[in-house]
Amino acid sequence: MDLIQEGHFNLTGLSKINILLGKNGSGKSTLLKKVESNFTDDLEGEVNYVTPERGGSLKFNSSVEQNDSDNRDWTKGQKNQNQWSSFKNYSVTQYRRLEILSLREIETNQAVRQNLGYTFNTIIDKINALLTNVKIVRTAKGDFELLTKTTDVKIEPNQISSGESELISLAIECLTFEKSCDAALKNLLLIDEPDVHLHPDLQVKFIEFLIELVNTNKFTVIVATHSTAILGALLDYEHSRFAILNNGSATAVFKQIDLKYKAILPIFGAHPLSNLFNQSPIFLVEGEDEERIFQQAIRSSNGRLKLYPCAVGGVGNLPDYETSVIEMLRGVYDNATGYSLRDRDEGEEEIDDNPPLIRFRTSCRASENLLLCDEVLETMGTTWADLQVEIEKWLVAFGDHSKHNVMTEFKTDGYNRKTSDLKEIRNILVGLTEYTKPWEIAVGQTISKLVTAQIAKDIAVDKLCNYLGTKFSNRLRP
Repeated sequence: MDLIQEGHFNLTGLSKINILLGKNGSGKSTLLKKVESNFTDDLEGEVNYVTPERGGSLKFNSSVEQNDSDNRDWTKGQKNQNQWSSFKNYSVTQYRRLEILSLREIETNQAVRQNLGYTFNTIIDKINALLTNVKIVRTAKGDFELLTKTTDVKIEPNQISSGESELISLAIECLTFEKSCDAALKNLLLIDEPDVHLHPDLQVKFIEFLIELVNTNKFTVIVATHSTAILGALLDYEHSRFAILNNGSATAVFKQIDLKYKAILPIFGAHPLSNLFNQSPIFLVEGEDEERIFQQAIRSSNGRLKLYPCAVGGVGNLPDYETSVIEMLRGVYDNATGYSLRDRDEGEEEIDDNPPLIRFRTSCRASENLLLCDEVLETMGTTWADLQVEIEKWLVAFGDHSKHNVMTEFKTDGYNRKTSDLKEIRNILVGLTEYTKPWEIAVGQTISKLVTAQIAKDIAVDKLCNYLGTKFSNRLRP
């Protein structure tokens, strides 16, 4: 689905649930308001914009109901403001409308009417499923009251948490909209920052509720948010799309959350505008070996090394991942930085940055070569001289081993620890020592010693810093 109104907006690639990401001031709210005000006639269905700052209390307010009843443009005008101090009072009015719409559905829809278990309480149960500590209960006056879930004690609206108050209000708004929609028409629900006042766990609950609701196929939803926790809740939902809005743009291209986004989006945290991301920035690495190495290095550094390693499944995937990370960093954060690391293989060590992404390439051939630098060998309780003796013994004893030719090639190459291809014999080499843990742990622990200054920042041949390369070593320990 596309929403295009020349001179106003151009939104392409929409599906059932569409997330609009962007930093403060990028124009998310402005864009949603443009859609709401300029596309109503063309849609020929229901359009509803939910304002980001939703104030008030979940109490019936007769003046709000009267204004809404007398002039629906009044309600639209209130919602089009970034702050509506009576939004939650309006939610109680919407609840009354929701009950009428639900009862009319039961009355007029034969299939629904024949389901004797379907009542308006079925709708209320959907709201209560979102809530942890309280529940809403119908009253004879046509509104609802709040009870504690565990003791059924009545509680005043101003005594419940802001998160549960938000969920009740948002749920009523969404359910009322869904009941108002004619499935034969195009209907659009625009929700601005539903994450306000919601803990990440409640954000996930709300998205699960929204997924169930849009699967009725009666409307499309666009959610403007700062929260990648919300996006994370949609990672496995096939009808979700997302776009990053650049400052002041009225164009957004929505795309599917593919495998690379599934890998990197959870790293960006619950609230991307906080400083949490900059404290542990994303660190793209080629594969799971490197990911395990740096996970161990982080654990062993006692908080000194702050990175979030993310394996991309091979060097061939790094360019696409880097492009996606750069898009996220520029579109969602202020002054953020990310990192990526490549093996040198047979190429040059030097590599240019692509701001805000800082790129490194090791000086050794691959991560497994790190296990043969002097400091890692010491971590494994041996030296290079002792290991050479064990290699010679192995070559004599295991002449029929499937990797004998690879080990022989390593020897005839002059035992070049830094540039030889060790991938097929790395575990054999570790087995020739008394070290009993995976080699990635030894490498990670040794890197943490560099970070914490337990070993020297030495760039001599066959030292850790030499293998890691000057640029990367300087990042690990300035």
